[in-house]
Formats: sequence, C-alpha cells, structure tokens
Amino acid sequence: MYQVNRRQAMLAMGAFVVLAGCGDDGAKKKTDDFSANRTGAMTDYGPGKQFKATAPLSFTVLYNNHPFYPMKKDWLFWSELGKRTNVTIQPSVVPLSDYENKRSLVIGAGDAPPIIPKTYPAQETPFVASGAILPVSEYLDLMPNFTDKIARWNLKGDVDTLRQADGRFYLLPGLHQDYWVDYSLAIRTDVLDKLGLAIPETWDDLHTVLKAMKQEYPDSYPMSDRWGVPTPGGSLLNVMGLAYGAPGGWGYRNGVIWDDTTQKFVFTGASEPYKQMLQYLGTLVKEKLLDPESFTQTDDLAIQKLVSGKSFVISSNAQSLVNEYRPPLAKANPKATLVKIPVPVGPLGPVKAGHHITRLENGVMISKKARDSKDFVAMMQFIDWLWYSDAGEEFAKWGVEGVTYTKDGPGAYKPAPDVDIVGLNPKAPKHLQKDFGFANGVFAYGGTTELLESTFSDEEKAFQKVMNARKALPVEPPHPLTDEEREQATLWETPLKDHVTQNTLKFILGKRDFGDWDAYVKELEGMNMPAYLGLVNGAYERYKKQHG
Repeated sequence: MYQVNRRQAMLAMGAFVVLAGCGDDGAKKKTDDFSANRTGAMTDYGPGKQFKATAPLSFTVLYNNHPFYPMKKDWLFWSELGKRTNVTIQPSVVPLSDYENKRSLVIGAGDAPPIIPKTYPAQETPFVASGAILPVSEYLDLMPNFTDKIARWNLKGDVDTLRQADGRFYLLPGLHQDYWVDYSLAIRTDVLDKLGLAIPETWDDLHTVLKAMKQEYPDSYPMSDRWGVPTPGGSLLNVMGLAYGAPGGWGYRNGVIWDDTTQKFVFTGASEPYKQMLQYLGTLVKEKLLDPESFTQTDDLAIQKLVSGKSFVISSNAQSLVNEYRPPLAKANPKATLVKIPVPVGPLGPVKAGHHITRLENGVMISKKARDSKDFVAMMQFIDWLWYSDAGEEFAKWGVEGVTYTKDGPGAYKPAPDVDIVGLNPKAPKHLQKDFGFANGVFAYGGTTELLESTFSDEEKAFQKVMNARKALPVEPPHPLTDEEREQATLWETPLKDHVTQNTLKFILGKRDFGDWDAYVKELEGMNMPAYLGLVNGAYERYKKQHG
C-alpha cells in the first residue's frame, strides 16, 4: 500500500483515470498473436506456480544502485534467481541520486532496457504520449499472480487510478494487501512519565502535552521537526493532513482533494480543513511549543536538538526511530526513552487512509520495444513471478531458507544467526542487503501484510495494529485529463502550488494573520484557481457521464 509519507508526493492528478472496464482490455488481448514471442515461455504458468524459463534467457533491467547496499556481482540473489527461473538479469546500473534523470534520458532516447523498475505512480505519465512505454494493462492475461492479487485484495479501484486518458495504464505497480502507515511522531516517554502524562491520542492532547513540557522546560521548544527541506513541513503537514482531510507537505500532490459534502474536487490550499490545520500549527508556534525552524532546518540539526534535550517531539518513521534517534540519544542520556506514537486523531476521527491514498507501491514500466522481442511472453511471466507471486516476493525479501533466514511458521521469519537486517540481529557479521542482495528496493516491495511485517519489531507491530484498526476512506473518483488538459493544468498548478507553499509558512509562522485568509483565497482565484478546478471537475463529470 501507499504509506503516508513522501511517496504520496509522487502522485500526479493527471494520472487519475479509472478503467472503462476490464472487458475493453480483455477484448484487445484476445486478438494478440504471441506466436513469435514465446521463446522460453511456460505453457502451464499460473498463480502460485514456480516460473522457470524453458530456455536460458537474459533480461536487462535499469538498476537503481542504493549507496547503503551497492550492487555486487557475486550476490547470492543473482545466482539463486538464475537457478530458480533460468533467467539472468543484466543490470544497467545507475546511481540512486541520478536515477530519475537517467531514466528520463534513456527512455527519451529510445535506449531504455525492457524492464524499468523503481517507478512511482504518475512518474510514467510523461512517457505515455511518445509511445515509448508499453500499455501494460493490455497484457494482464500474461500475469496471473498480478491479476489474482487484484481480485483477492479488492485492488481494482486502486489500480484504476493509474489509467490514462486512453483508458489504459502503463505502470505495473507494487501491490500491498492493506494500507501501511509508517510516518508519525516520536515522543520522549520518560519526560511524559516525569510529568504524569499519557501518550497523546489526539492533536488536542498533543497540544496539552507540549504546554506541560514547555512549563517544565521553559528554555526548550518541546517540538522541533525535521523533513522540512526541500518541502516545508513535508512529513508533518502530510501526517496532519490525514487527520484533517487536507493533505499538505509530501501529500499535497497537485492541490486538489475530493469533498464528500459537495461531491466535487476542491482546492486543498484554500479549503477550510487546510486553514484549520495551519491555525493549529500557528498556535503551537505562537506559544513557542513548536520550533519555527522546523520548516527550514536540516534533518541533522533537528536530530541534534532532540539528542541534546532541547526538544522532545519529532516526526519519525520506524527506521529513523531505531537507526537515527535512539542510538545517539542513548549515548547522550541513557535514561531517555523515545517511542513512535500512533498518528494523533483529528477532526476526521480515526483514519488510516484518506481519499487520495491507495495501496500501490512503486512498480515497473516496460519498454514498448520489448513487445516485439521473441521472449516477450516469458519476460512478462518472469516479472509476474518475481514481483507479484508470494514465492517471488518472499525470495526477493528474505532470500534462501536455511542460508539467509529461517521460518518457524506463517510470518515467523528470522534472519540466519550470521545475518542481520534492520537491526534484528545487530551483532551478525553479514548483512542481508549488503552481502547477499536481498531486501533490495529494486525487486522487493509490496506483498502480504504478513510479509511486510516480517521485518517489524514487536513494537512496530503494535503500532501497526492500532493503525490497522482505523478506517480507510474510499479512493477518490476518477478525473482523467487529456494530454492538452494536462499541459494546461501544469501551467496553472505550478504557480498555485508555489503561492500555497509560501503562504502556508507565513500563516504558520505568524508572518501573515489568519484575518487575511479571505484575501489569500482571492489571490489564488486571481491565479486561475477556479479555472484549474473547472478543468478537474469537468474531467470528473465527463468520465461520470461516459461511464456512469
């Protein structure tokens, strides 16, 4: 699933199109002739069946090389994958820092390898018009595990958000069984204990806690946040947006959100819920409970303030809590305790996913020229097994049972005694990612909740249990834009977003009074906000009329 974090910022409104019906794709598939494209393909491949090419095959993959576990040619992942599938992967290696730019260049030049992974929803949109990537929705009959999961997990509405204006989609997304919320706030529980306070359950509770901390430690800013560069309030406004129904920061996307009351899309930055969220944060800044530098300071500085005791609350995810916060905090103050709390509840009540959130992950684009290759069918079967079968997902994440991990029962995975992953076996001499190539973000994402949580600590599982008990709002309705509409929308959207960002900070930091809110909205109207909304809602009405 799409977790509530910076990945939300990758969603682009123009890519939101629900399919006209699986029948359209199915009809087209039946006319396809793959007789010249079946080299190495299995004739009896199906859900849950091990894929193994009937002839040795090799596929080139655009490879996002992560600096934490740089690629090695002798990884067990490569050799074991070859044994199981009879497929050799030829990685076209690109540094993580340059991956998106290089991906655009090779696709634009017509030099892209057939398999292009690590692509987030909406990142495929710029490549659709040129015809450089394959409309993968036409070939789902070659992917039985992918289609099986969509059916069993009721993911049709989520996947339909990828449909382009032509009714097809061009990205095979990673699929999560359920929503996954990772980002929230971390708080010093030893300070709470000292003050006789409970972990805050609502944003109002947090306000009360911060005031008590400020009274006890008057020289502190009880909360000093991170992840404000380059997107001010990136994580904080995104997480708060879930509670208020007005996603900001990383979740702002293209600035529109579905309004259940009016049954229309409204402009997020001009909405009443967005105003209420900014008013809350403005109050925290005014009362000196929230460090005004939270929206512009580096992550390192925010962490230093936490570790030195100058602050007690900070945005967090599971990995930051364990790897970035606790170790230096333990050295500075061995008695300090820090936990990630469930996302505080706001005006919308206990919500784990808003209208704008899906259960999709980054996924795979297929180069258009791959369709004419003699081993196209086998390639699609291979992708389906590695990225979408239970066995392939388990292999990509954990490796080889008895070598890199053991399994005592359903979901009971453990790294081998000499192997570590995410601190589960910290004294082990080997690392699952660095030394073996498994749990690699190029190949391992999505899957069952059981597999997702297999590397979680008991503490993180408890957090997930609380979040999973909350409701998810239905995915927002489709509003497909044509190429021409998308081009016009972009011209309007960019200056509107810039104005929202600038004034978001002004309102929060007290540099603009909330008495000016109506004037601010008028400014947005003068920057084509009504025309922009008209375009979006017109696309929604057009689709509804055509498809019901």
